[in-house]
Amino acid sequence: MCCFHATFRYLATNTLHLNFFTNKVIWITGASSGIGEALTCKLAQDGAKLIISARREEELKRVQQQCGGANVFILPLDLEASDSFPAKVQQAIAAFGQIDIMIHNGGISQRSYVKDTLPAVQRKVMEVDYFSYIELTRLLLPHWQQRKNGHVVVISSVMGKIGTPLRSAYAAAKHALHGFFDCLRTEVWKDNIKVTLIMPGYIRTQVSLNAVTASGEKLNQVGKNIGHGYPADKTAEQILKAIQKGKYEKYVGRPWSQEWMALHIMRLFPTLAFKVFKNAVPG
Repeated sequence: MCCFHATFRYLATNTLHLNFFTNKVIWITGASSGIGEALTCKLAQDGAKLIISARREEELKRVQQQCGGANVFILPLDLEASDSFPAKVQQAIAAFGQIDIMIHNGGISQRSYVKDTLPAVQRKVMEVDYFSYIELTRLLLPHWQQRKNGHVVVISSVMGKIGTPLRSAYAAAKHALHGFFDCLRTEVWKDNIKVTLIMPGYIRTQVSLNAVTASGEKLNQVGKNIGHGYPADKTAEQILKAIQKGKYEKYVGRPWSQEWMALHIMRLFPTLAFKVFKNAVPG
C-alpha cells in the first residue's frame, strides 16, 4: 500500500510539472552553459517552447541539439548591446507568437578589491547583471500587459542579500535587482504579471572562470566552493518548482549549506553576519 501511495504521489507531481510548462513559451538568457543550459534541457523535456540566448551562437547550437530541436529557437544576444534589445524582443515574440516566461540568467561575476577595481569594470558588471535585465523586462511589459499574463524570473544570487570581500560590483548589481523587481511586482500584479527572484548558492558552473578581475580580464580559475558546488541540473529542478509555485523569492542550491545559513544570519543577526562575512574567502 505504501508503495502504491508513493508511486501515485510521484506520478501526480511529475504530471503536474509537465502540464504546467507544456507549450509555454520561455525565453532564457545565458543559455549556453551552466544553469541556463540545464534549464533549457529540463524545459525541453517538459514540452516547453524555448528561445535561448547568449553571445556564443555555436554553443547555443550545441545546446539546441543536445536539449531538443524543433521547439528550441536560437536568438544570439549580447547583454551589453542594449541598442539591439528592441529588435531582439520583437524577434523573441515573433518566434512562437508570444512570451509567457522570461528567465534572466545571463551575467558575469567579479573577483577584485574595491580599491583596485577600475570604474569601467564596475560599470560593465552593472550593465550586464542589472541594466540588461531591467531594460529587457521594460520592453516586454507592453506585451504582457496586453495579454494580462506574464512571468519574469530573475536569477540573482545569495550575494543579492549579503556582502563579502572581492564581490563589490557583483553584489551591488544583485542587490539592485532585488530592489527593482520588488518594486516592479507592486506595480504589475493587477495585470497578472508575476515576479520571481532566485538566489543560487554555490553552483557548479563556469561563473568563476568567466569572472572579471580588477582590470577587466577573465579570472580563468575555478574557485573551490564553485568547483564543489551543487549540480546545475538539480538547481534547475529547484528553480522550475519555484516558478510553478509562483514564489516571490527562493534560495536554490545545497540545502543547509553555508550560503543558506548566511542568508538567515543576515536576516536575523546582521551584526553577527558582518563579523562572519568580513573574513569570508570567496570561492
